[in-house]
Parts: sequence; C-alpha cells; structure tokens
Amino acid sequence: MVVLFFVFLTVTWFLLYALPGDSVAQQFAGNPNIPPEARQVALERLGLDKSPLIQFRDYMTDFFRGDLGVSFSQYPRPVIDIIAERLPRTVVLFLTAMVTYYWAGFLAGKYLAWKRGRRGETLITVSGVGLYTVFMPWFALMLIWLFSVQLDLLPLSKFLDPVEWREAPFAANQVFMRMFWVTVTASVVLCAVGWASARAVDRRWGRLLRWGGGVLVIAGFVGYWYGTQPGQAMRVYAGDIAYHLILPVMTLTLVNFAGVMLLTRSSMLDTMREDFILTARAKGLPERVVRDRHAARTALLPVATSLTLAVATVIDGGVITETVFSWPGMGQILVSSVQLEDIPLAVGAFSFIGVLALIGHFVADMLYGLLDPRIRVTEHG
Repeated sequence: MVVLFFVFLTVTWFLLYALPGDSVAQQFAGNPNIPPEARQVALERLGLDKSPLIQFRDYMTDFFRGDLGVSFSQYPRPVIDIIAERLPRTVVLFLTAMVTYYWAGFLAGKYLAWKRGRRGETLITVSGVGLYTVFMPWFALMLIWLFSVQLDLLPLSKFLDPVEWREAPFAANQVFMRMFWVTVTASVVLCAVGWASARAVDRRWGRLLRWGGGVLVIAGFVGYWYGTQPGQAMRVYAGDIAYHLILPVMTLTLVNFAGVMLLTRSSMLDTMREDFILTARAKGLPERVVRDRHAARTALLPVATSLTLAVATVIDGGVITETVFSWPGMGQILVSSVQLEDIPLAVGAFSFIGVLALIGHFVADMLYGLLDPRIRVTEHG
C-alpha cells in the first residue's frame, strides 16, 4: 500500500506539472501594476525556478514529513489548513448521503429479490433505474425549483444561513465535526445493538433488544443535543447545517440508491439458488431468519465491497453536487486547484483520495472474511 501510494503521488504530481500554463502568471493576470521583477521573485519564493526533478524531490521530501506545502493560489496559506477547512463539510455531506442511499438500496433490493414477481416490483425497479440514469445537474435543479422556489420548504443553496451565524460563538467546522462524531457514535452503538439482537437465541428477547436498544440510542442522541451543555450550545447551529443538508442528501439518495438496489437484488437472487438456502428451509427455519441471516448476509458481500470502495469517491465525487448546491467543500477545491495549476493544493487533495481508496480496498478484503465464513486467511507451515 505504501509503494502504491508513492506511485500514485508521483503520477499525479507529474500529470499536474505537465499541464500547460503558468500558475504564477495566472495569479498576476489582470494586474498591470505588477512588474516583471515581481514575477521572478514569486517564482523563486515558490520554488518554481528549479528543474522539475528538483521540485519533485523537494515536494516529496516535505510531503512525507507531514508538510504539504503552501498553496500557490492562496499564498501563503498552508495546504493542510485549506484541506482541514473544506474536508469536514464534504465528509459530513457525502457520508450522510452514502449511508442513506446504501441503506435504502439494500433494503429495497433485498425485498425485491425475496418477493420476486410480486405486484409493484416492476414499478420500483423501473423507477429506480430511471432515477439512476437521470442527468444529475438537471435533476438537482428541478428539486431546488420544487422544494426551494415553489414550496419554499428548503434553502436554495450554501451550507448555513449567514444571519443565524452572524454572532455564532463557534466556527462552522467545529459544529460539523461535533455532528460527525456524535452521529458516528450513535450509529456504531445502533449497529452493535442490531448485531446483538440478530444473534439472540430467543426471538422475543431479540425483538425486545432491537426495538428497546434502538429507542435508547435515539433517545441518547436527542438527549445529547437537548440535555447536555455542549449539545445545547451547538444545537441551533447544528440544526441549521442539518436543514441545509436535506436537499443535497435527498438528491444524492434518489439518484444513487437504484444502483445499490439492483446490485443487492442480483446478488440476492444468485444467493437464493445456493444449496445452503435450501438446507436452511429444510431445517424448518422461519422465512425471516433464512432471508436475513443466510441469504441477505451472503448477498451483502458485493454491496459491502461497493460501499467501501465508494468511500474513495467521497472527496472527488462532490464536484457536480457541490457546484449545484454551492457547497464549499473538497470538490470545489479540486476543480479550482487544477484550473489554477496550484500543484501543492491539487496533490494534497488527491492524496486524500488515494488514502481513502487504499483503505477502502483493505477494508473490503477484511469484510469478506467477516461476512462470509467460507472465506478465511490461513497460514501454512
């Protein structure tokens, strides 16, 4: 993974360096008061007067020391500061959307496969495929027109209301990160409750644990924002961000859930033809147990792989969405840094994509062993 990451950074750096144009000239363009001498000083200050190989060596040396350099287009701001400002906004938006449409797609695909041929299957499938193939910018604009312009239910764009935040005692990123960690904690506990309830021997205790635990987790989540001092202080601002999240998350969910639904349905149909499903039914197990513990668990393998690999697109996948909804995140940074030939900022942004992609592949391999007991890593002496 380390070697592959180094190769990725090397190729990315030289591809960006090979782009035609001059980043320094672009910064000075339109300003006739800047003399040619200033351009030479800027080149020396940014290290652009050296040969490409020397620049690459210096950049990589600093990069692996934790110094991502200084942005050319926002000089003298460090790249890491710009990324730290934009990354939480993109992560909160796209992880929320991913969890929503993967959850909806998996449930829909599971029930479509289990009740194949029933009334409504064709309608749901065709509707999902239609949304999946729709032109994303047009669809997003139509939702904005409907819910924001005509119905006046949701905000037009941006990620917060400037009036609400005018005298806010918190920075937006502080609230973003608090929302992220509180939601992640609640989600992990909820998954643990679901896992424990699914393995309960007594069905009544399992049902009680699932519903009771779910209610307690939701009560704890709500209680944090209403019953604790940090939560109460940030509640209004977190609510404003959540209010602005609704429309982009709805758009991404409607467009993307069909792909997960079709993948789950196809995998579930293949799994239902396996011998172990016939054996489970022959044992007299309830249909719900056969569906959820045997068929759905095995069918989850390609879906889990798709989910972990999709995490790599959290940063770069937001170019269109962030542009349509004026959401200032990593997608906009990627576009602007490439257009302005801001190599340190572009490589810094792409490096996060590379790390997420490698982590996604690693997690996918681990999940295969956890979800499918037939897959194990063994040692041979």
